[in-house]
Amino acid sequence: MSMLIQNGTVLTNSRRSRLDVRIDGGIISELAPSLPPKRGETVIDAAQLYVVPGFLDIHTHGGANVDVNHASEDDLEKISMFFASHGVAGWQCSILTDTEEQTLWCIEQVKKYVNTGHPGARLLGIHLEGPFLSRDYRGSMPEHLLRTELDVELVRRYQEAAGGLIHYMTVSPEVAGTTEAVPKIRAMGIHLSIGHSGADYDTSWSAIRAGVEAATHTMNAMLLLHQHRPAITGAVLESDVYCEVICDGVHLHPGTVRLILKTKGLDKVVAITDSIMAAGLPDGQYKLGVNDVTVTNGDAKITGSDIRAGSTLTMDRALQNLVRFTGREPETVLPLLTENPAKLLGLASQGSVAVGMRGDLALLTHELTVDQTIVSGQCQYSRSAWA
Repeated sequence: MSMLIQNGTVLTNSRRSRLDVRIDGGIISELAPSLPPKRGETVIDAAQLYVVPGFLDIHTHGGANVDVNHASEDDLEKISMFFASHGVAGWQCSILTDTEEQTLWCIEQVKKYVNTGHPGARLLGIHLEGPFLSRDYRGSMPEHLLRTELDVELVRRYQEAAGGLIHYMTVSPEVAGTTEAVPKIRAMGIHLSIGHSGADYDTSWSAIRAGVEAATHTMNAMLLLHQHRPAITGAVLESDVYCEVICDGVHLHPGTVRLILKTKGLDKVVAITDSIMAAGLPDGQYKLGVNDVTVTNGDAKITGSDIRAGSTLTMDRALQNLVRFTGREPETVLPLLTENPAKLLGLASQGSVAVGMRGDLALLTHELTVDQTIVSGQCQYSRSAWA
């Protein structure tokens, strides 16, 4: 199956170019200023549209009224279709700390879903957020299910049950045994991120030197920097790890987003949604794992508390916010949603528009709203079809 996207402005690798894009067999095969259609080829006119890499959301707990911790195979398809409508080509489902039994059930649903194949954004794999996290910085994590010592064998059981689909995991450096466990978990094919943590500077650096590659929702559920005690925040800002950021204007002030970008550089920041089942829905009562959540004015909090519980953000809105927060051109901040998450997770065939890369694209209006989303050379969302 062949697709030709004509007359669009390609934004990738922090540049913009007037190029046609041909996708053959799900892979980008040609890029040129003008490509004639082949017989029988699907042709999309992208005049007045930006052609960008499909977004990658590597930290999300759901959307469209589906919570990952309770999502069946059919429910995961609902999330994938919803994300595709917001420009996402690939996503990782984040399993909130839960019982071992429920975590294994979630893993089984993901494995069945991935092995069967479904429409919408591609489910890339699993992010385990816990259970080896600080109780003092647990945020919405259920305290009674957190572990005080890192159990490598439990992680191994999860990864074996998942058939290798666990690609990412959040741990707290101060949990006993974490630094020693980092190389062992990395050897299982799992990229590690530190967060939900009150770790001091030296402990955080020990975990980073051991092989940690990222920081989970930087500055949220994390001990903040003090001039005498830089703590985990100081370590992740100083080091070369990737920093996740939630760009909804609620979790981080726009000035804080600019500060993180100034400190880390545009190549070491990853935009995530950390979205919950309420994404795309009105204010009301929802779930996040075992938690009851109340959403008011789009702000999700544990019911009856002031504790934030994920977000209602979508990736297209994250891009719009980044442009607004920074005053930069879209192509400059796009790597936060495309190239950077791909590099963090070792997704060599995703994250940019180039020959040999997957045919995963989002077509955006100049107002950065999603017109179409293409996954492996097949249209998974069209604004005109869904209107």
